[in-house]
Amino acid sequence: MSNSRRIRLFGLLLLVVLVSVTTTGAQETEKQEPSLYRATKEPKAINMPQKEDAIQSHRFWGQQNAWLFAGVGAARTLDYFSTLNMRRRGRQEIFLTNGVVDNHPAFATVEAAGTVGSIGASYLFHHYGHHKLERWTSFIHIGLATTGAVRNYCLKTAHPATTP
Repeated sequence: MSNSRRIRLFGLLLLVVLVSVTTTGAQETEKQEPSLYRATKEPKAINMPQKEDAIQSHRFWGQQNAWLFAGVGAARTLDYFSTLNMRRRGRQEIFLTNGVVDNHPAFATVEAAGTVGSIGASYLFHHYGHHKLERWTSFIHIGLATTGAVRNYCLKTAHPATTP
């Protein structure tokens, strides 16, 4: 599969996710009223949570998200160093061109952009009330980046072919 085709496929997948976030309903975070209160026509004066409070059930930069984002950054850093190690051992990069990986500042920028993109996707999920998806974005990103880094370290060193 060519790089331009991979990029188009990734862009299409990202577009589908973003469209589904805006069109699907947010997770239900309000507690349901007891049936006693539903039966009356006039609601009694009780302290019911406002809809704004229910949607914003936690801060975006709360402690759990901060740890998750740090985990994403650490996983991307591990992926960065494992990919450079893999290239020094003569292996070929499959997702990016070798020219990008061999240009260390450009490759560091790509890894940082991946981290920022993950945080941005989490923010979109948070903004639209998908709080489980907000956290699962980081969980999945950490898992995939760590798996890729472990794979890079597990690959055998490519030995150049010798001619007799």
